[in-house]
Amino acid sequence: MEVKLHDIGEGMAEAGINCFLVKPGDFVKADDPLIEVQTDKMVAEIPSPATGIIKEFKVAPGDTVTVGTVLLILEAAGKTAGTENSEETSIEARPVQEKVLPPRNEATKPTYPRILASPYTRKLARDNSVKIEEITGTGPAGRILDEDVFRFIEESKNPAKIKEPVEIRQPAPAPQTDQSIPFRGRRRQIAKNLLHSIQTIPHCTHFEEIDVTNLIQFRNELKEAGKPISATAFFLKTLSICLKEFPIFNAVLDEQKEEIRLLDEHHFGVAVDTEDGLIVPVIRSIQTKSLPEINKEMKSLTEKALRNELVVSDIQGGTFTISNVGPLGGSIGATPIIQHPQVALVSFHKTKKTPVVNDNDEIVIRSIMNVSMSFDHRVADGATAVRFTNRFAAYIQNPNMLLLELR
Repeated sequence: MEVKLHDIGEGMAEAGINCFLVKPGDFVKADDPLIEVQTDKMVAEIPSPATGIIKEFKVAPGDTVTVGTVLLILEAAGKTAGTENSEETSIEARPVQEKVLPPRNEATKPTYPRILASPYTRKLARDNSVKIEEITGTGPAGRILDEDVFRFIEESKNPAKIKEPVEIRQPAPAPQTDQSIPFRGRRRQIAKNLLHSIQTIPHCTHFEEIDVTNLIQFRNELKEAGKPISATAFFLKTLSICLKEFPIFNAVLDEQKEEIRLLDEHHFGVAVDTEDGLIVPVIRSIQTKSLPEINKEMKSLTEKALRNELVVSDIQGGTFTISNVGPLGGSIGATPIIQHPQVALVSFHKTKKTPVVNDNDEIVIRSIMNVSMSFDHRVADGATAVRFTNRFAAYIQNPNMLLLELR
């Protein structure tokens, strides 16, 4: 039977082949992992659709294949040589929802050990004809980094550097000035989504400055009481409260039906900067959750994103998106691109202490955060966006007011 690559979801069109977990001639049971693949959003394992023997692979590690491509041939248990060619059976392999990495045990080391390395690092090794399993990783848990690949290549070109004694000194190679970065996988999917969004949605971006001095003080009090809550959790909950008054920003435009659908559920995407590119896990039904619940779920999803362990359900169904780049420092503003088909995105930027003239004409030092909000100008007007951010600012500047809205 032909085992094919199945569409995991979220518009997936292709996947890269990371490695084989079995070899031709191996006996496998139904649901045993066969191949590890890398999509634009996650790493997944292709399970066996039936019990049988691996006959041959139709792809190789490093290949990028489209949905429907035959990955391997499996001879199902009970199939005889006389009937092998009498009937072709085609099964699309469905990746398991989440990749689980068991602890490595040297006494039971598999034939095809998993190498900790990103798809880009693997590509660097393949492009330079280097076997990645021969490289010693210096990253966390022995993860192979780009620098490890370059160092291995350099040592291979200059073996005299690692021999004792050195009898002949080779001249140092001229520094390479040109480099190429593969435009594939998650990076290409990000580009595709952003291009579609910017070509479809007439973006308009509104900027605002918000005094977060009282929020910082409130958070410090919670921390001292043993109840730490991140600023982002406060932002998420406050935005959800504001969307109840301004539901136009939690909506979907259906041009075919000529209607704007206002959505009751607040499913917020929170952008996470990972080694392989930006990814946006979704915290669902924020309007029903408390600040501690939001804080805990956001932390869990962020850690899964950084470990490349998100599953399809973690990234589907967002209705509104936020991006908090303030902790990175240096960002005073941006014009973020909306996640189509959503209609708005809010980005939080650098917070800095600034002299401010208060209502009594006194100069005081306050912590001021810059905010930018991009919205679909087909759906909402600038005045509505200003009212929305003003209401958000009122809650953030006086966090005790949130108590009147929490349920």
